[in-house]
Order: sequence, then C-alpha cells, then structure tokens
Amino acid sequence: MKYIHQLDIWPKFTWNHEQIAPVLGTVRNRQGRLIGHMDTLGFPLRSEAVLKTLTIDVVKSSEIEGDILDPQKVRSSIARRLGMNIGGLIPSDRHVDGVVEMMLDATQNFDKPLTTDRLFGWHASLFPTGRSGMNKIIVGAWRDDRHGSMRVVSGYVGHERVHFEAPEAKCLNGEMKDFLRWFNTSSSLNVDGAKNIDPVIKSSIAHLWFVTLHPFEDGNGRIARAIADMQLARADGSRERFYSMSIQIRQERKAYYDMLEKTQKTTHATKDGIDITVWLEWFLSCLNRALDTTESTLAGVFKQASFWKSHPEGAMNDRQRVMINKLFEGFEGKLTSSKWAKITKCSHDTALRDIFDLVEKGILIKDPAGGRSTSYSLKDM
Repeated sequence: MKYIHQLDIWPKFTWNHEQIAPVLGTVRNRQGRLIGHMDTLGFPLRSEAVLKTLTIDVVKSSEIEGDILDPQKVRSSIARRLGMNIGGLIPSDRHVDGVVEMMLDATQNFDKPLTTDRLFGWHASLFPTGRSGMNKIIVGAWRDDRHGSMRVVSGYVGHERVHFEAPEAKCLNGEMKDFLRWFNTSSSLNVDGAKNIDPVIKSSIAHLWFVTLHPFEDGNGRIARAIADMQLARADGSRERFYSMSIQIRQERKAYYDMLEKTQKTTHATKDGIDITVWLEWFLSCLNRALDTTESTLAGVFKQASFWKSHPEGAMNDRQRVMINKLFEGFEGKLTSSKWAKITKCSHDTALRDIFDLVEKGILIKDPAGGRSTSYSLKDM
C-alpha cells in the first residue's frame, strides 16, 4: 500500500466532474442565497451573526482535536479584535487569543497571500507556551523527524494501528513551496496551473493537501481547516462569515477522519492524476449540511430581524429596544425589573413602566410564578 503522497504522480489531482457537479451546484446556490439574505439585514444584526458564527467555528475546530475552549472567552476575544461594541465581555487568555488570531487572520485577510511566515505565525499563536499539553514541541517551524516519522496512530502500546504516515521532514521545504505556489495562484488545479477550478473545490483540495503533508508537529488539523475557511472566504468574496465547516465536521468527526484515512490510503492513480472524487464529494456534502446547520445557528438572528421589521423604530423607547435585543441575543438568567433598571440605568419605577408597556403590546409575557421576583420573557412570535 502507498499513501497518496508516495505516488509518482503526486500532487496532481483529478476527479469526475459529472459526479460532483450536482452537489457543487447546490452548495454554490445556497452560499449565494445565504449571503444575499444576510445583506438584507442591518449592520448590527450582520455583526451579531458573524460573531456567533466565528465563535462556534473556533470552539468546534478546537474540539475536533480534543481542545475545549470557553465559548464566552472566545466570543469576547473575537469581539475585541473586530472592534465590536458589545456588553458583557469577559477577560480571555493567551491560548484563546492565539486561536482567535489565527482564524481572524485567515478569514479577515483572505485576499493576502498565504506564506511560510504567515503559517509559522499561525502555529506560534496556537502554541504560545511552546508546548502541546505537557510536551514541548517545535513551534513556528516545520517539524523534524528526531522522534521518528510523523504518524497518526491509535490503540495501546504493542497494538497500535497506523492511520497515516506523513512525508519525511526533509521533503517539507519543497512540498510546502509547491503547495503555497498552487494556493496563491488564482484557481489553478495542479502545480503547473494547467486548468481552472471552482474556488470551493480548491478549498477542499487545500484541506486534503495540507493535512496530508502534516508539516507541523501539532496543530495540523486546525490549520488545515483555517486554510479551507480562508479559501471559502475567497469563494464568497467576503470577510463576513455566516457558515462554519468546522461545526459540521465536529458533528461528523468520525466520518471526517475515516474519509481522510480512506483517501490517503486507498486513492488510486490514473494516467491523468490522483482521483480524489470521493473526498470532494464528501467535503461538498458536508459543506451542504453545514449550510443546513447555519439556518439553526442563526435562527435567532433571523427572528430578530423579522421582529424589527414589524415594529417601527418609534414604537418603543431606547431602553426597550436595548433590552429586547439583549433577549434575542441570549439574556443570561431571568429578566426582572431590577435587572432592567440596572442594565438601562433607570429607576425601578421606570423599569416597571417599560416592562408593563411591552406586556400590553404583546411583546413580553410574564413567566409562570416561581421564585421571589416576577420575571418576563419574549413572547414567541
């Protein structure tokens, strides 16, 4: 058995265009419709949608590798770096900040070339202490083979199963130059740039190619997904991210690793190249399912937009608008008159008048009795 990087024709890829055309067409159509839908929202709601998407994307991409991040710290770190003026921000830490910096650089600066220095910077951001867990690793440089070849294994000592073995470290300088030259060339298929491909297909190939090279001692999966997201941002021509591949990959983690292993172990070479049709089909189908998940993730944002369309700006005061937006965005705990007064900096009597007015208008409802204070919720509309 040979891995795809050991084939004589590596890294020339080919695929069955007719087989992937239906799902590619569906994905491209849905991407366009989603971006068109988001363009109809006001700037504050689009910003909230971006913040939600990026937060979940960072959290889930890390979870795939078994790294659990605090979503509130991630949200705060993203908001600060994007200059979003939102309340309730909490301190983050340098590990969270590093992961966020990598993802934001990939998606916000998608139009800049991907370089070796940039990748080294991403890697250093992921491992600010120079360690992966308790182990000291090479940071901000390609891996070496001082501990043996780079392998992905499972099982206990003496009964390991080798899922994948990466190229030798001595090959990485040349291999990564080829990859970066291809990635930075507009829509080129192979290293020689002989054909053009859809930018979403290019995202899928970039993901597979990079993770096959496994150029770092750790963090390859997260960086591969950041590169794929960077290319998807290029495909959309937008810094605003409204969908996340990592959310879906986290849900399908086993299938994701199985498909990578299958592609790297069993893909066959033809006279035209290495056939990766099965990988592309899986990636595109997963992306299509990610767009389904987006509808659930952003359901609250869409509901919020619909609410404000049906409630003119002059129908309520500024305090009421602020609190309604907070309820849509996920109010922590129960809404009481004392919390209303504290957040909007008004008297308790003013808070009660605001609340009773919204109850009369059918916007708020009183929660079922329970506890010492009366609480209120948005009426389901």
